[in-house]
Amino acid sequence: MHCDTVRKGINCSFMTKKGCGFTGGRCLTVVDKCQGCNRTSSFEDGIYCLVAATPATKWGNGDCNFATHLEKKKVEEAQKINPLKASKRAAAAKK
Repeated sequence: MHCDTVRKGINCSFMTKKGCGFTGGRCLTVVDKCQGCNRTSSFEDGIYCLVAATPATKWGNGDCNFATHLEKKKVEEAQKINPLKASKRAAAAKK
């Protein structure tokens, strides 16, 4: 259903026929770490996240997984190579 409390006209999973079913009956505004994210939108009452109802909890355990303004660091692990299999593959490639 579409929100009729804070984010008017936006599809919200917390909206029911009785109103907002989220704790407190309304979404919370974004935190400072959300500034610059493409998933935020400005409404009459302030700036709200379009994905999470409580943005502070998304940042509680590190970075928000929905943040579009953060650059994700790729961790490359060195793959362990079995020397016996590597020598067999090299010998088979020479044939």
